Amino acid sequence: MQQVHAKKKSCENTVRAKKFLGQHFLTDLNVARKIAETITSGRTLEIGPGMGVLTQFLLQNKAIQLTAIEIDRESVAYLKEWYPELDLIEGDFLKIDLNTIVPEGEFNVIGNYPYNISSQIFFKVLDYKDRIPVCSGMIQKEVAERLASKPGKKAYGILSVLLQAYYDIEYLFTVDEYVFNPPPKVKSAVIRMTRNRRRRLECNEALFKTVVKTAFNQRRKQMRNSLQQLVGKGNPILEEKIFTMRPEQLSVEQFIELTLLIEKNHV
Repeated sequence: MQQVHAKKKSCENTVRAKKFLGQHFLTDLNVARKIAETITSGRTLEIGPGMGVLTQFLLQNKAIQLTAIEIDRESVAYLKEWYPELDLIEGDFLKIDLNTIVPEGEFNVIGNYPYNISSQIFFKVLDYKDRIPVCSGMIQKEVAERLASKPGKKAYGILSVLLQAYYDIEYLFTVDEYVFNPPPKVKSAVIRMTRNRRRRLECNEALFKTVVKTAFNQRRKQMRNSLQQLVGKGNPILEEKIFTMRPEQLSVEQFIELTLLIEKNHV
């Protein structure tokens, strides 16, 4: 444990948090340990290890085969010095073809994700959904609530539906601002997404995404108004009951039903 504290102190002296990268370095070891415990085994990619506070606990778990992806050169230099055993890739997670890192089989994703790109990270996870059984980590509390929200809640939106179509999402715990350096202006939260049994949707998946995004872009309107552009003005299906509802009222299953209806009646 003394070594852990020494590493943390050294990192604070040598790695500067960069605003343009959305960096807020976690300093609470207990929180880091709890995040690391959300992944128990298997091939795992850590996104943005920064000063390695989460990395050290992942490396201690011999059931995990860890690869870290870091874009910040200063952090890369530090990680190479303090964790020479770490399989480390310097690059932008959003631009990397993950098939080149893990050519076959499943892999988990974990991280203390930069707030400014967390949504983009989850959209990328969706691209690899058939290979990622678990994705967990820390994000802005507001985004975490959005991901885990159920229909009828204000936070329920595009990310809620698209991710919950393929993942069971758990809001695990809230993290206060003061355990970061520098402290963010908002609270954070830790989530875990576990792949569900739905291998594919019972509808056109590209159309499903379009329907969800189009509906929530005008979330206060009934869907007979917001989705009119997709089915054609005056289409009789606009009189169906589901089109009198607002998007936040619909479950994933109802969005699938709605997509099938549009697919069959498109003009």
